[in-house]
Amino acid sequence: MCPHTHSEPQKPEDIVRDEGAQLDFSRDMSYGDYLQLGSILNAQKPLSPAHDEMLFIIQHQTSELWMKLMLHELHAAIAHIAADELQPAFKMLARVSKIMEQLVHAWDVLATMTPPEYSALRPYLAQSSGFQSHQYRCIEFAMGNKNAAMLKPHAHSPERLAVVQAAYEAPSLYDEALRLLARRGIPVPASHTQRDWTQAYEASDAVEQAWLQVYRDPKNHWDLYQLGEELTDLEDTFRLWRFRHVTTVERVIGFKRGTGGTGGVSYLRKMLDVVLFPEIWRLRTAL
Repeated sequence: MCPHTHSEPQKPEDIVRDEGAQLDFSRDMSYGDYLQLGSILNAQKPLSPAHDEMLFIIQHQTSELWMKLMLHELHAAIAHIAADELQPAFKMLARVSKIMEQLVHAWDVLATMTPPEYSALRPYLAQSSGFQSHQYRCIEFAMGNKNAAMLKPHAHSPERLAVVQAAYEAPSLYDEALRLLARRGIPVPASHTQRDWTQAYEASDAVEQAWLQVYRDPKNHWDLYQLGEELTDLEDTFRLWRFRHVTTVERVIGFKRGTGGTGGVSYLRKMLDVVLFPEIWRLRTAL
């Protein structure tokens, strides 16, 4: 019999060396090339001598990246609901809720900045403010919180204004959900399925009754019932995101006015009272 040969196990450094030897990044795309890391990691340009400005910049840049993904998912989910394709829409809405959870926890990092640390960099921000985020405004509009006044902060940039204007004029996620209910034979008043999409949504007893029909018979309306719960999850996490924003701002700047001219904490607290899908919340009392 031939004796068994036993090879020595490769050391980790040998594996790395062997794998790396097979790649020639003069011809092949690298990790950094694919992710455009040269652009991303050089996009932080602090204006002040303050150490903590890097935290402030990265916090807001990463939030904008998450919001870009959120809009990607929201727009696709709205299109799927409009096409009566609920299964992919559910996956996308669940992903949006998870992104919002990520953004809730992101405030924990910014909250490590103390008032004196923020005060050291605040003069360098001039009038720039998260209030001017066109992506956040598109999210608000896609979720149904329409307000023509919110177009004004983007008037200086025709390209961004066009994007926000399109979101303002389009049916929101909730508008498309109600239109779907109507197509399924659930009585929804025409005032809520054929309306001016630029107007703020007004709650309706008739719409609450429509959702109650779904919730009282989930077996026969299972996908619509699930849609209602996906919307509930979404607004739940959106409220947490807003609340964490308020508490972080109050912790860092107190009740000073915002750099963009808003009332700061007072303005953000008003936003906590906005209910996006009112009938879905109200029906719980009636069940």
